[in-house]
Amino acid sequence: VVYCSPSAQKFLDNFDDNNLNISIFNIIHANDRQLVRHTLQKVVENSSEKEYIKELKIQNEQHKWQIFEAVFTNLTSDSYIEGIVVNSHNITDRKIAEEKLLHDAFHDSLTQLPNRALFMDRISNALARYQRHSQEKFAVIFIDLDRFKIVNDSLGHLAGDQLIIEVANRLKQDMRDDDSVARMGGDEFAILLEYVKSEENAEYVAQRIQQLLQLPFYINEQEVYTSASIGIVLPNKDYKSPTDILRDADTAMYRAKTLGKARQEVFNTSMYADNLAQLKLEIDLRQALQRNELELFYQPIILLETGLICGFEALIRWNHPQRGMISPNEFIPIAEETGLIIPIGWWTLQQACQQTYNWQQEFSLQSLTISVNLSGRQFSKSDLVEQVNEILSRTCLDHHSLRLEITETTIMENEQIVMGILSEFKAMNIQLNIDDFGTGYSSLSRLRNFPIDTLKIDRSFVMTMDAESQNLEITKAIISLAANLEIDVIAEGVETATQLALLRDLNCKYGQGYFFSKPVDSSQATKLIASAKKW
Repeated sequence: VVYCSPSAQKFLDNFDDNNLNISIFNIIHANDRQLVRHTLQKVVENSSEKEYIKELKIQNEQHKWQIFEAVFTNLTSDSYIEGIVVNSHNITDRKIAEEKLLHDAFHDSLTQLPNRALFMDRISNALARYQRHSQEKFAVIFIDLDRFKIVNDSLGHLAGDQLIIEVANRLKQDMRDDDSVARMGGDEFAILLEYVKSEENAEYVAQRIQQLLQLPFYINEQEVYTSASIGIVLPNKDYKSPTDILRDADTAMYRAKTLGKARQEVFNTSMYADNLAQLKLEIDLRQALQRNELELFYQPIILLETGLICGFEALIRWNHPQRGMISPNEFIPIAEETGLIIPIGWWTLQQACQQTYNWQQEFSLQSLTISVNLSGRQFSKSDLVEQVNEILSRTCLDHHSLRLEITETTIMENEQIVMGILSEFKAMNIQLNIDDFGTGYSSLSRLRNFPIDTLKIDRSFVMTMDAESQNLEITKAIISLAANLEIDVIAEGVETATQLALLRDLNCKYGQGYFFSKPVDSSQATKLIASAKKW
């Protein structure tokens, strides 16, 4: 180097007028040195042509690397110069901006995970490798968080974003370096498992993901719980594009969701037909309310001390014009997912309250109560309390005649918000039941903080307690602890006289089940009341 311009010296501290006897290769990145040698050789051999290098990494005394573009000009014939002139321009900021744009184009801005575009590219590479070497299998896992909308609506979008970030971190930490975790948008994630030996391997990973996601998350100093519906697909010779693979993984995930959530399903081709059937069912359900196809059935609740009916639980049924009576287990998950559970829930409450008021007037049974289930989705509505109060006013039913039933899961997902709403209901003299107690992840010690009147012991314990001693002990423990907390108990699933006798011996207050009556329509329920039958 015989000359270094002032602008170059600002960056290249190595060179100044008193210190030019340094090889230029000392400051050029090792990966670029061969390129520079080649360029210098070309410009020496052909002095009439300029040579260009688009990117060149150069380091100064502070060991700071910068990126330059450079033009090499042979001016050895110029008597004023007599050398090779290198004109360079620092393009570091531009390259950083370009790299950021490229990164942002292929990564999710919230989690920094690969996005759909990058994930599809990686599936494409895995598929190409599989098509060349069929023994090099892979698997795609599609994950959809269960009940995320409830968290988002109840705690706010910032809390929802934080939950997405925490989920992304857990997934990343649990995967191998070869695997790819991507966010597909919203509350959906996907994982590409490279070099999978069998379907069982992929299912094992999915089960591990379930366990990871069922641990509590701490968002804004509050415990939040979630789970995931997971679809799994492995390649076969019929797959031609990554789009087909992702579609089938999504189909399998949807099947897991409709079968009850918090589970995984491996794709098979029969799911196509099932999806079409589910889509038609959703369309029909949207019209069911307008066409008066929904109907309430009523199952009596018995005061065990007297053996008489003291109330009913309202249970919805769908009388489909082609398929006949459809079980709520089939259509309620669709209603939950689509949000149709909100109008269906209000219709159910209106019908049940009106029917109960009519029975009270007809039979002079002011103590008769009606139990109605509240969906977790309804708790995300800001006007829930006002809507319930309006329906009670419209139907003239006394507030204390209404028992609202909620699940353990609904309570534990959003404790603070649910606690506030339940307190408002309690102040209105509405009774509150915990449904299916014993199947969730709550405990009586935690529930003591909630204004609960009654626990309903899940039928899975009651139906087998005369045959399985463990379930008898669980039932006994729940009744005993509830009594200490001054909480009443309804035993669901009573099917035999033996079970009824055991519950009476345990001082259980209420019973419900097929031993007394299956759910019946309003006319049959009216006959049950009129009969004044004692069990």
